[in-house]
Amino acid sequence: MTKYVYRFSSGGMDLKDLLGGKGANLAEMTKLGLPVPPGFTITTEACRAYLATGEVPGSLFGEVADHLREVELQLDRRLGDPGNPLLVSVRSGGKFSMPGMMETVLDVGLNDSSVAGLAAHTGDERFAWDSYRRLIGMFGKTFGIPGEEFEDALAQAREAAGVASDNGLSTEALRDLVERYKKIFHGHLGRDFPQAPHEQLNMAIRAVFDSWNSERATVYRRQERIPADLGTAVTVMAMVYGNLGEHSGTGVAFTRDPATGAKGVYGDYLADAQGEDVVAGIRNTMPLQDLEKVDRRSFSQLMTIMNTLEQHYRDLCDIEFTIERGKLWMLQTRVGKRTPAAAFIIASQLVDEGVIDLDEALRRVSGRQLTALMFPTFDLSGDDEPIATGVPASPGAAVGKVVFDAHRAAAATEPVVLVRRETNPDDLPGMIAAQGILTSHGGKTSHAAVVARGIGKTCVCGADELDIDLDAREMLVGGRVVSEGDVISVDGSTGKIYLGALPVQPSPVVRYFEGTLAPGADPLIRAVHRLLGHADGIRRLAVHANADTAADAARSRRFGAQGIGLCRTEHMFLGERRTLVERLILATGAAERDAALADLLPLQRDDFTGILTAMDGLPVTIRLLDPPLHEFLPSLEELAVRVALAEERGTDPGEDAALLSAVRRMHESNPMLGLRGVRLGLVVPGLFAMQVRAIAEAAAQVRAAGGDPRPEIMVPLVGAVQELETTRTEIERVLSEVSGVPTIPIGTMIEVPRAALTAGDIAHAAAFFSFGTNDLTQMTWGFSRDDVEGAFFPRYLDLGIFGVSPFESIDATGVGRLIRIAVEEGRAARPELTIGVCGEHGGDPDSVHFFHEAGLDYVSCSPYRVPVARLEAGRAAL
Repeated sequence: MTKYVYRFSSGGMDLKDLLGGKGANLAEMTKLGLPVPPGFTITTEACRAYLATGEVPGSLFGEVADHLREVELQLDRRLGDPGNPLLVSVRSGGKFSMPGMMETVLDVGLNDSSVAGLAAHTGDERFAWDSYRRLIGMFGKTFGIPGEEFEDALAQAREAAGVASDNGLSTEALRDLVERYKKIFHGHLGRDFPQAPHEQLNMAIRAVFDSWNSERATVYRRQERIPADLGTAVTVMAMVYGNLGEHSGTGVAFTRDPATGAKGVYGDYLADAQGEDVVAGIRNTMPLQDLEKVDRRSFSQLMTIMNTLEQHYRDLCDIEFTIERGKLWMLQTRVGKRTPAAAFIIASQLVDEGVIDLDEALRRVSGRQLTALMFPTFDLSGDDEPIATGVPASPGAAVGKVVFDAHRAAAATEPVVLVRRETNPDDLPGMIAAQGILTSHGGKTSHAAVVARGIGKTCVCGADELDIDLDAREMLVGGRVVSEGDVISVDGSTGKIYLGALPVQPSPVVRYFEGTLAPGADPLIRAVHRLLGHADGIRRLAVHANADTAADAARSRRFGAQGIGLCRTEHMFLGERRTLVERLILATGAAERDAALADLLPLQRDDFTGILTAMDGLPVTIRLLDPPLHEFLPSLEELAVRVALAEERGTDPGEDAALLSAVRRMHESNPMLGLRGVRLGLVVPGLFAMQVRAIAEAAAQVRAAGGDPRPEIMVPLVGAVQELETTRTEIERVLSEVSGVPTIPIGTMIEVPRAALTAGDIAHAAAFFSFGTNDLTQMTWGFSRDDVEGAFFPRYLDLGIFGVSPFESIDATGVGRLIRIAVEEGRAARPELTIGVCGEHGGDPDSVHFFHEAGLDYVSCSPYRVPVARLEAGRAAL
């Protein structure tokens, strides 16, 4: 019989898949002897069974009742007992942290009878009624009642009482508020608030299960690439109370600064508060270090526990705690979310402290974090003055138009900054869409801060100078009105907010890669230098760059590229050179065609000379012309209009008429599958020969100047070995006609599914393979990338047909299988075959791991993704 419930004392991190992160961590703290309220965890298996069938497993509530009795015996209280009630919290907790995305219900077990027992037991009637109204509000929101209705009722109660905060409400006011909450509950759900304690508990458990598939949880999983089939565990824990007066409170602590990585005491504390008050940002908190002045004993105990947990987990820990009348309780811990900068700095610090080794440090950073560190920062060299300052919660430079609600942010078509008093989990779509997030309440542990750090968004919290009027859609700051639509700049590193758009500058990390900033004393640059250097030392995959100009090639080299994996020659035909291509297309005979090619030759040679010089001593893979020729001509529609207008005016359309005729002649219903790639070389005499001659002459020229050019010639869109054999014969003939040429390998792109399936044959004619994963993905899925990404990909993502676009991260199951087949059969035919990838997947962190496992020799990506690929190649090797 499947076991669905585990007491805290019987779990641990080895059961994280089953107990979720929260349940496993509570078990760890219990085993460490830390003060954790008693409780138990319902497994993710129970959730998955419920989501699959719509019914809880038959034995689940029986197990829950058995474990609840153990808690009742331990505390000598019973759930909902009118005389001395046990109350419990019911919280979600998946394998991966999803802060605020699923449901939590506190004070389960309170009803019209037990509220009096709670008041008598604690000696605080006001506290009991405050807890009761919290339960009804949380319970109602889990069943779809808009939270604004409860919040409006609370605001009206404060206004009627003439108080500024919830703490000022009297017992009588809270008793009346409970009755208002009950009416809201009944008005929406058509039933009274449940009075049976066990019914409350069972309904809360179901609600947490259901919240796994809530809109905000689904959006967050997609953003963080968390599998949708994991399900959530549910923790049921005896309540402890931070809202029992000035000697009680609740807080969140970090063992290091999650924004900067600096060591010290970081966190927030809120006296006379319960549960979610700190992260909700409803009231501004006090810094954690101020707790020492209020409750030295609890502060000292907390510092000891924080050190114990960091040593146990060997990482930054995020801790939630409550103090109940001077008694410290630990409610949760987890490895804390942090900014990209903090991730690198903390990993390097822990190596220095002897806590982890460099391999483990490398595992703890990611290519996505490194990408975020390469975003621009504000140029503050001018005399711009901030209009307000808040808490720097997540770094970055965000510029955009002010919007005051998440729905507008999510629907915006231009950059926006989401401005709120405080955020809540329902704001997630808008937070993801916005360039940055700004709140007037909360601190580094508020919902806005935690989520922003998790999704890599710039965030400033607690800017209490902002007086936000949501109805008027404006905010007052320093006597100035900022309306929705006005542009502001938010500096997540300093907490400063500026009116207007500030100029940006390259980030320090980019300047380091460019060679204009040495590691020096900057802890971030030193950490990036150290961990990237370690990745370079252990990775098996080489990292090349996609570069089409000498400038891009030089930049790639500075960024650490070990070669050029894709030099696209078609980009050399753009701009002023289009007229030469037009001459080639309009040529009426061999003489005109050869003349056009002859004029293109020196231009191509000069391009290749610059790139080979910039990459001296490193391989440069040059792809022969790939796109259809009509892409170099004006569009059919544009030409037709120009010719029609000329004819209407009675003027000679001139060359436009000839171009229109050529475009109509060359028009294809599906040009991506038409006359392009190797087919062009076979159909247009002399085209590939001109390019090969330019490559050979450039290599000879660089070599004669004392250089070490290493060009490689890549034939695109090969689907049959005969295409490559025929083209190879022509390439070898041209190479033999140019003296002083180094040995130039000839290979092909594998981007047609047939090429992958016949790779064993093609390998006999190829010195190397390079997977063109953009086209390979299009042809394998039957997608036209330019059409499908905007047309129906959002719907496919919503339906879970795939978790991420296959053009963003490699489809390991389908496209990946073709790649594995090609690698296996290609190497079987030619063991020395070099194999790489040159689609943009080469810079995608997840895809790099796949290419490592598939046995490729190198990945190639855009210059700015080279450091990311280097880092991930090192992580893949681990």
